[in-house]
Parts: sequence; C-alpha cells; structure tokens
Amino acid sequence: MKLKKDERIGIILFLLPAMILFVAFFVLPIAFIAIMSLFEWNGITKGTFSGFSNYAKIFSDHVFWKSLRNNVVWAFSACFIQVPLALLMALILSKKPKFWKFFRTVYFFPQVISGIAIATLWSAIYNSEFGLLNGILKAVGFGSVAKNWLGNPHTAFICILIYGLFYIGYYMVIMMAGITSIDETYYEAAKIDGANAFQMDWHVTIPLIKYSISTCVTLAAVFGLRTFEQVYLLTNGGPANRTSVLVLYLYNQMRNNNYGGANASSVMLILTGAVVIVLIRKIFSNKED
Repeated sequence: MKLKKDERIGIILFLLPAMILFVAFFVLPIAFIAIMSLFEWNGITKGTFSGFSNYAKIFSDHVFWKSLRNNVVWAFSACFIQVPLALLMALILSKKPKFWKFFRTVYFFPQVISGIAIATLWSAIYNSEFGLLNGILKAVGFGSVAKNWLGNPHTAFICILIYGLFYIGYYMVIMMAGITSIDETYYEAAKIDGANAFQMDWHVTIPLIKYSISTCVTLAAVFGLRTFEQVYLLTNGGPANRTSVLVLYLYNQMRNNNYGGANASSVMLILTGAVVIVLIRKIFSNKED
C-alpha cells in the first residue's frame, strides 16, 4: 500500500528521535573508535596517525589471540550449554510441578545479585585452602584431586566457565513467558493424536517458542563476548593469561595509556561479535527453514 506524503512525514517524525539517539550513542562512538584505532594515542595528548600498526601489534600478541579464543568459547558455551539448560528448566517448570514457583524464584535469584558478590562467593568455593569444593572432595575421600583450581593453568578457565554457565534464570524466564503464551488447543490436539509429554514438548512447545530460543541464544552470545567482571575478579586473566578475555585485554591496554591499541581491540571485539551473531542467526534460520 502506497503511503501518502503526510503519512510518510508522520512516520519520519516519529522515528527521528530514536534515530538521533541511535546515531549519537551508537554510530558515532563506533566511528570514533574505528578512526582512533589508526592513531597512536595516550588518551590525553593529540594522537599521531600510524595506520594499521595498532592492529599489527595486537595480532602479533599471543595474549590477544588467547583472549579472542576464550571469548569465542565462552559465547558458544553460553549458547549451546547455558540456553539448553534454561530451556530444560523452563519446560519442567511450565508444567507447574510442586513448588514450581519456589524453584522459579531460586533459579532467577542470582540474576538480581551483584556480580561482585557472586564472584566473591565463587572465589571462596574455589579457594585452595578453605574452599567448599576442596572440602567436599576431601570429605568423600578424593583429597588427592583437590588443588588450587583458579591458580592451575589447566583448570582456571574451565572453573570460570562453569561459574558462568550456572546462571540460567534470565533465559529461563524469557522462555517460560513464551511457553505460557501458547494456546492450549495445540496441546489438546496433540493429546487426541496420542502424543506423550516428551512428544508435545519436542513437536509443539519448542517449535512454537523458537523465536524466544533464538533471542536467548543471541543474548547469551552477546553476554559471553562482553564478559569481564567474572574474569577480572576471580583471576584477573591469570594464570599466565589463560583466562584472559578481550574486554580485559583492552582494559589493560587502557591502563597502560595505549588507547590506540585499546581502540583496535574494541574494533576486533565488535567484528567478532558481528560474526558470532551472524553465525547464530544462520544456524537458526536453517533450522526454521
């Protein structure tokens, strides 16, 4: 349907405030970062144009590649471990078993607690001297397995990753909202056809909340790529940079007054995020087709 001139003007006027905010707080800052990544700059004095030297420096830095790999692993682990766990709990709780409201609250509760408090809690759990994990291992006769979990290069990243994957409440609530919006007639028709509970979940519920699942996977990837406080508070990227992530890497660049390198790292983080999101959307579009 062809819009009249007055209608087109009205639509533009309604969109204009949002577009101005989008350009001012998203497009222009990204453009500034991209431009300043081509300069040697300490954040205070006038920058010196250096071309792609900042990119050459970070590409030759093994810490950058470790950070990038850790971010990608974190993002995909969140997408394909954390979100499926949240989906499983959403399917179970949506059937309203006994105490389902209590468990819904328990699973969501960590989302409203300060990240610093949660990191402190997990630091105590992994503590090599008085930590809960080592205490349990010693109590059940596996004291030889106890170790300094966050100080061991072979276990540090896995421990932080596990810490992050436990928090499924946010995605669970989103998918439960999608499940509650499904019309009961779909389930009644499935029951008439002789479908059991698993078949109804697999063939009715999951396909009908595919957009909620896609949203959760996208959010999980974004949160995984911007991970910072967990790593900073628990290991600060150690030991031997085994747990470093890109946000921590560019933060350290800024601490060293290397804002050119920090901007180059930011550009790479943005590009990595774009690639990961496109891959996720591609996967889901294939499934939906």
